[in-house]
Amino acid sequence: MSAFAFYLFAISAIAGGLLTVMSRNPVHSVLWLILAFLSAAGLFVLLGAEFVAMLLVIVYVGAVAVLFLFVVMMLDVDFAELKAEMAKYMPLALLIGIVILMQFAIAFGAWESADMASSQMAQPTPGDVHNTKALGLILYDQYFLLFQLAGLILLTAMIGAIVLTLRHRSEVKRQDVLAQMYRDPKKAMELRDVKPGQGL
Repeated sequence: MSAFAFYLFAISAIAGGLLTVMSRNPVHSVLWLILAFLSAAGLFVLLGAEFVAMLLVIVYVGAVAVLFLFVVMMLDVDFAELKAEMAKYMPLALLIGIVILMQFAIAFGAWESADMASSQMAQPTPGDVHNTKALGLILYDQYFLLFQLAGLILLTAMIGAIVLTLRHRSEVKRQDVLAQMYRDPKKAMELRDVKPGQGL
């Protein structure tokens, strides 16, 4: 039963990932992405990492994927223009994909299982420690600096994505605080003597 569940989750994760990229409708892409996340969570459950599986469901499916869905449905994005620009970089993307596949083939050909691999897979955490506690000890004790560096890398990637997607539209009126603070009242205001019965 575990082998059947593994192949089921693995095939659905691969299919969800492929259809996320290949789907023409962006809303359908987000839904296929949710399927890939749920399948990955099922694989984590089979590995005995229930805490990571629940985090994947709560954070990615419950927050990130829903945020993607709202952004796709609410923003007026011209996906035809984006796909037209993507077609220009298709040869370079295919070349990079072929290089990555060659690296995977080389790595798979030189793969050898260690002597202690079977015993560690049977019992990934010590018998007296829960997997959640073992994960916390690894992240916040043994690899604390690497964990913080990973957070800084993600922060840098987030700032880079904001900078790359930030668009300044000329037709949108924005508030210029410094111009308001440094304005000259003599130039900003004009006093007129309006006589009775005369309009401006």
